[in-house]
Amino acid sequence: MEKAKSDHPTRRPHSRPNALHRRSSREDSEVSVVFPGLVTRESCCCFTSELVKHILHQRHQLPLPYEELLRFCQRQQEGEVIRRPKKGEGSDSRQCQRSLSDLEELMVQLETFFTLTAVPRVLLLLGGTAMTPKEMYVIDMEGVQVGNGEESLRTRPCLRQIFHALFLADPFSDLRSTSPMSVVIMVQGHRDCGTEWFRPKLNYKVPVRGHTLTVRMSCGASPTPAAYSNEEYIWFQAPITLKGFHN
Repeated sequence: MEKAKSDHPTRRPHSRPNALHRRSSREDSEVSVVFPGLVTRESCCCFTSELVKHILHQRHQLPLPYEELLRFCQRQQEGEVIRRPKKGEGSDSRQCQRSLSDLEELMVQLETFFTLTAVPRVLLLLGGTAMTPKEMYVIDMEGVQVGNGEESLRTRPCLRQIFHALFLADPFSDLRSTSPMSVVIMVQGHRDCGTEWFRPKLNYKVPVRGHTLTVRMSCGASPTPAAYSNEEYIWFQAPITLKGFHN
């Protein structure tokens, strides 16, 4: 007997049950992570930094994972001391060092920013402009409840939980490879946080078009999370634009 056709699109089954993944459309996807307790601001900063590096590699803006690329460039620098680089190697090395330097500077400044204010959301905007990017990646921490070090979960297990959810969801597999693009970083924080590096963008509106992936984090065992009003929490833009590159 012929099976009746379903009105719903065919979905690729997951190899494991309870995958923390939901797709609202072809253009938008979401990975949800619920921590079983409170987390610290330092942990939230670590989550953000690791996700930024992971997304840049997955979207082909870094030719290797960040740590591998760092070691590769260090070896390359050491090798150039004892031999003359071949044609083209010099420019590749300079591009690698420049990209790593900008990314390291961003990580340092993010760490400072997280000490100054709660950070509900962070945006990675790839290609195009900050208003009309080709791709947008949202790190959403509005549902996270912050605690002190003694009552909060350790960072490493939480990181494993985040990347396990990403592994199950596999949100990058359906995306095509891209050429190197510019990457703009936007962070949301209190308007009076006193940051000296990030630039306030009072009238910035989050883009609504293009491919969007949201990594949404929350604390299941926490009270109602804090409310972040649009009047008090504004967008800040990193003053450097990251440049993707291929070897």
